[in-house]
Amino acid sequence: MASKSLTEGVVWKNLLFFALPLLGTSLIQQLYNTVDLIFVGNFLGAEETAAVGASTLFVTCLVGFFSGMSVGASAVTAYVFGTKDKKALNKVIHTAVALGFICGLAVTLIGIIAAPAFLKLINTPDQILTLAVSYVRVYFLSILALVTYNMAAGIIRSLGDAKATMKIQLIGGLVNVLMDALAILVFKQGVVGVAVASFFSQTVAAGLALLYLMRLDPEFRLRLRALQLDRDYLMQMIRIGVPSGLQAMLITLSNLVVQSQVNSLGVSSIAAFAAYFKVELLLYLPILAMGQAIATFTGQNIGAGKLERVRQGTKSCLLMGGAITIISSGLLLLFGSQAFSLIIKDPEVVALGQEIIKITFPFYWIYLVMEVLAGTIRGAGKAGPPMLIILLNIFLIRTSMVFVMMTLNGSITGIAAIYPITWASTAVFMAAYYFKGNWIGTFEGLKSERLKV
Repeated sequence: MASKSLTEGVVWKNLLFFALPLLGTSLIQQLYNTVDLIFVGNFLGAEETAAVGASTLFVTCLVGFFSGMSVGASAVTAYVFGTKDKKALNKVIHTAVALGFICGLAVTLIGIIAAPAFLKLINTPDQILTLAVSYVRVYFLSILALVTYNMAAGIIRSLGDAKATMKIQLIGGLVNVLMDALAILVFKQGVVGVAVASFFSQTVAAGLALLYLMRLDPEFRLRLRALQLDRDYLMQMIRIGVPSGLQAMLITLSNLVVQSQVNSLGVSSIAAFAAYFKVELLLYLPILAMGQAIATFTGQNIGAGKLERVRQGTKSCLLMGGAITIISSGLLLLFGSQAFSLIIKDPEVVALGQEIIKITFPFYWIYLVMEVLAGTIRGAGKAGPPMLIILLNIFLIRTSMVFVMMTLNGSITGIAAIYPITWASTAVFMAAYYFKGNWIGTFEGLKSERLKV
């Protein structure tokens, strides 16, 4: 299998050609739920679309926390790969996969049990509550596969091979489209059928990712019988993974608070925000790819002792990502109606969606600054400070502002305005911490552990 070092060569080319397949991977992975919503919106109706939309943030909240562990595993794997210590890499890979299995089982049980209470907590309307609960409970059967895939894919990316995850997700995406068509059009299973389609596609993707790890260099390839939790590397993954997971959870919880207020505006507003989060992916996913690329780049180069190269990489990501984001946001503002119409045909929902993007998309480049700087800091193994910055700005400030906005301007546009405001405050704090430089040298603890292997 093709692992690749990012510690040599032209910085911007390394990052660009590493980020492109990461973008492809994310596009295909997100296509799972987008295809679900397209099928539901076009063949079922507004209530079913709202049920899936209201459920999405609950799923993201739980999965986001446990997937934070994959961030910890990725950071440790990238660093150890940069040091070229194959014995240590063997321990890291087996610990990470074992941790993925444990987290996947935990989130599956929590999701199935807590679904009704959580959906009621965010004011899901009674008319779609039963549909939403049914969708969530069946969907959570696929979470073990989803978390396992994320963990395995994080390891694969950290080894410098971004193309493999893209190919795996392409196969899983095709399975998802096929199963959606069968479940909705042939077997008439409604939103439950959509969740079953996700189960099949996620399981295929997880299986292929594990198979990839089983075919690595014999010195560190995955052997399921050899799974273990190495204490030293587990603690490093937890030290990075828990703050990363909390950060993801805080962002989602803030969105849940926003969703609870959107839910009070009616089914059309719920459907509009659900569709908006799908259209927004066209901007968000390139930014996510840049954040993932710089995190892996940072980990490998710190492992190789090349700190100046990390700074060069961060600057390159900001410049390339900024250009992409500004162009993409401009195009989406011009063709917003067509983009929303691909997801749902309801004219009222499309009109509301356009009102949202007019407020948020002109400022989306600010989100890039936040994501790239946070990726560099997390890639260096220091996940606590980004989490605290997110806690202050995205959770505390955003959740406070949503209630203020609902009092002053109880509309969907008032709610949309809080996003660029809190992106800006978060980016300022993240930049201040980045330029202060305290994140450098985080992995020194692992250097002593290398001597024990």
